[in-house]
Amino acid sequence: MSTATVSRALRGLPNVSEATRLRVLAEAARLGYVPTPSAASLATGRTRTIGVLTPWVNRWFFANVIEGAERALRDLGYDVLLYTFDVRRTSSRRRVDPSVLRHRVDGTLVVGLPLDDDEVRSLVGLARPLAFVGSGPADQVTVRLDDVATGRAATRHLLELGHRVIGHITGVPDLVSSWSPPVERARGYVRALEEAGIVVEPDLEVNGDFDVAGGRESTAELLRRRPDVTAVFAASDEMAMGAILAARDLGLRVPEDLSVVGVDGHDLGELVGLTTIAQDAYQQGFDAALLLLEMINGAPVPESLTYPTELVRRGSTAPPGAGG
Repeated sequence: MSTATVSRALRGLPNVSEATRLRVLAEAARLGYVPTPSAASLATGRTRTIGVLTPWVNRWFFANVIEGAERALRDLGYDVLLYTFDVRRTSSRRRVDPSVLRHRVDGTLVVGLPLDDDEVRSLVGLARPLAFVGSGPADQVTVRLDDVATGRAATRHLLELGHRVIGHITGVPDLVSSWSPPVERARGYVRALEEAGIVVEPDLEVNGDFDVAGGRESTAELLRRRPDVTAVFAASDEMAMGAILAARDLGLRVPEDLSVVGVDGHDLGELVGLTTIAQDAYQQGFDAALLLLEMINGAPVPESLTYPTELVRRGSTAPPGAGG
């Protein structure tokens, strides 16, 4: 058979009889034939690989987004090239180097990674489709929450319960961009307090590093500094779980002495009875991957997709002094 016939048969294209297709597939199986990705890339200009840049893979939001994206891409025959950039309070992260992606990916997903303007420009300079998940600059395609509304909703929940001295555990403001979730959720916190006529006090905000240990450490610091705090809004569920541990370390009861609300919808939230503003991180990753593939194929896409959240009330929040 001609190479063109074999090619059409292997790719499932028309103008090939079923009998011929079956003969080609049987012979390919006998020979152990598989396409060579590098050769296919030379022929088509496509690598069928998507680059994913993220701070972590072992934290709830990032793990769920990456899983959703990888599942969507795998189903359509695409691979993922993963790069992590650890973001911590105690050390600076390495900068994004676009050269590691050049000629290796058809597009790039940035998952919750705070980038400065030069880094964003360097990724745009690859001339490959680019999309952001969780946060992103206004002029780039972004899949995310309305983080201001999220912070406002969490804080309003505590206000409606009667709390007036509410602490906030944020992310890493000295290392993030102005469009990142911790900055936007903090704005929502401030807006809710101002709408309630409450003076915003800077010493009620602490830095939790978006993990359990950071939430525990920062909440302990907050409560030592401001023992009059009756409620805490944490910008992530993992920090909220750390806040619950810190309260117990100090002999405080949750929610009788301290109410705690987080953001995410973490799988362990129900186990610890955590009130949260829940989001579907898996679906955001899945849809962001499909959106990027649409961009690769030249189809028009929306500039942003904003996903809904839901207040899930559990046992970690109550009116102040609920237990006497």
